[in-house]
Amino acid sequence: MKKYIDCQQIVKQYIRKQCLFGPKDRVLVALSGGADSVALLLLLDELGYKCVAAHCNFHLRGEESDSDEVFVRQLCQGLHIPLYVKHFETSKVAESRHISIEMAARELRYDWFETLRKETRAAAIAVAHHADDSVETFLLNLMRGTGIHGLQGIRPRNGYVVRPLLCLDREAIIRYLAERKQAYVTDSTNLQDEYTRNKIRLNLLPLMRQINPSVKQSILRTAAHLGDAARLYDRCIEEARLRVCSDEGIHIGQLLKETAPSTVLFEMLHPLGFNEAQVNDIFASLEGQAGKVFESPGWIAVKDRDRLLLQKRGGGEDMPAPRLEIVEGEYTPEFVIPRERDVACFDSEKLTRPLTLRRWQQGDTFVPFGMKGRKRVSDYLTDRKLSVLQKQRQWVLCSGEDIVWLVGERTDNRFRVDERTRRMTLVRWVKE
Repeated sequence: MKKYIDCQQIVKQYIRKQCLFGPKDRVLVALSGGADSVALLLLLDELGYKCVAAHCNFHLRGEESDSDEVFVRQLCQGLHIPLYVKHFETSKVAESRHISIEMAARELRYDWFETLRKETRAAAIAVAHHADDSVETFLLNLMRGTGIHGLQGIRPRNGYVVRPLLCLDREAIIRYLAERKQAYVTDSTNLQDEYTRNKIRLNLLPLMRQINPSVKQSILRTAAHLGDAARLYDRCIEEARLRVCSDEGIHIGQLLKETAPSTVLFEMLHPLGFNEAQVNDIFASLEGQAGKVFESPGWIAVKDRDRLLLQKRGGGEDMPAPRLEIVEGEYTPEFVIPRERDVACFDSEKLTRPLTLRRWQQGDTFVPFGMKGRKRVSDYLTDRKLSVLQKQRQWVLCSGEDIVWLVGERTDNRFRVDERTRRMTLVRWVKE
């Protein structure tokens, strides 16, 4: 029995174990022409899966890129497998987006794959990462510095992207192709050690194998153990999140009671775009004075008195103005003035039309209902123990230059209904 039959069975069992796709599903195979992608296509085809192939020509290696395209066209034609080819001006895209060529190629590739997956109604996008790639990723992340998730290597599934060859190493793949007498193309850049991953592959791993010939298997076992540990870790983090979070933000006192509060905080803030240095600064501020603000590309974190408040950038400033319903009518002594905070009642003759709505500003004053003297709006909001973010969202209704209502809070005593009132204006905050 030929050894390549073993590869078929190993891959078949791995697909079933990881539930990557079903036996009748259509699979979109990313086909570069390299040994691993060619082996992936052949194995899935031999195992009876319905395959369509997708090839990206990034025009980064001149004639070599074009010869790769010719090769995959001939391969798919011989296997009677539908092939889709897309050409990209990768260098121009990288320059226009101000990102690296590698990042541009990745974004272009996966965006197109997802579009094609939908068009072909494929159940999954199969890419050809194998066990050696997972080892290299482990070492790359270890050298860069990472948390427990970065030390799991490459995962079998990420959304619709699946990796059926993680159960095989490069040596097994090359042996499989040799037994099949199947040609493939070699990307010349993979033989150069200019890139960090290539340096790991060409220099570091051979040196590590001199120390421990089975180092790749040891790393893969460690990554598997860390994968199990990561699942337990994630469960603990989620339980901590439920203990310390509320609609108002992160409760600082409760957070500091956790076994590893800085780690819990990092896992909650890192997904919001805060880097490690920022999270360290935020953690250091938790026992300090209120008001310190930290910003990520998409979020704002504010140290309040007993909470860390979180808000999407622009969430306060871009929040639409409250919708107010204004009704004017005759006032009679039998009318009962509403006491809800979302309703305000005024003497119509004391108002200057039109009424205007704006956010409160530093220096604003009003005469709170039931009082005689002026009070700063900022002091009133502080006395009400509103958070920094709640203060940012406060609107005021004005009559001319005067504030008549801190919307949802308190009216101005100067505009109240009294015994001389003949007509009244009722303003209601209509909440969706």
